[in-house]
Amino acid sequence: MSTPVEAIEPTPVAEPNRKPRRPWTSSVTTVGLPVLSVIAFLALWQVAAASGTWSETFVPFPSTVWHAFVNTMTTHDGVRGYQGYLLWEHLYMTLRRVLVGVIIGVGLGVILGLAMGSVTWLRSLLEPWLTFLRALPPLAYFFLLVIWLGIDEAPKITLLALAALPPAAVATTAAVVAAPVGLVEAARALGASRAQVIRDVVVPSALPETFTGIRLSVGMAYSSVVAAELFNGIPGIGGMVKDASNYNNTPVVLVGIFAIGFSGLIIDGLLRAAERRAVPWRGKV
Repeated sequence: MSTPVEAIEPTPVAEPNRKPRRPWTSSVTTVGLPVLSVIAFLALWQVAAASGTWSETFVPFPSTVWHAFVNTMTTHDGVRGYQGYLLWEHLYMTLRRVLVGVIIGVGLGVILGLAMGSVTWLRSLLEPWLTFLRALPPLAYFFLLVIWLGIDEAPKITLLALAALPPAAVATTAAVVAAPVGLVEAARALGASRAQVIRDVVVPSALPETFTGIRLSVGMAYSSVVAAELFNGIPGIGGMVKDASNYNNTPVVLVGIFAIGFSGLIIDGLLRAAERRAVPWRGKV
């Protein structure tokens, strides 16, 4: 009778020495470095303004810009903000125009991208026009929009929509074309209709690139907002910047630029958070 063999436990292999991760290190990298870069930027700005190389009209002191910011946020000496509107009211009008323009442009761009990516002849027909529109600077056709639509809200929103449309359309088209052929064929083999293939296979695989296109669309709309508010742009950040530049009011111009930039950073952060929630499989498949 054979004697049962005792199970031999494997000898644990010693892992190489690993330095323990320190949670505070990532916090310093995430928060400390941006703060340090801002401090360095302000210091260089202060040095440049104090050097006297440039006139204060061209390079005002940071404190001067801060006072301009406070003035645009409050009522002082009987003057309410800038041109009768507080800074947040200017920013609200600009963000509202950008939001409406981006919703229209991105909505049309995504639909157009899905259609162009799914239908070859439609892509061949529309792609040259899309490239043509993408190559045009928004200011080139804004005056034409003013002639056609007047100087109210219609040309501004149309300009922002036209600026936002190409990035979303191009990104969605490329993502649909690059959809995994194996998954598409497998879905068709299982009896899925064309609409079901698009809904269950093509759209999920295209979502990551579509979100990238949406972020680019928002950036394009933001870069066009000053042009969109050239005429009758007050209240609006772009209109405020344009009006202040007419009087060489550099501090107010810088306040407007910072307002656009910081609000753009916040919106991009929100889009990144939405992307992480909507497309949790990005980078994992």
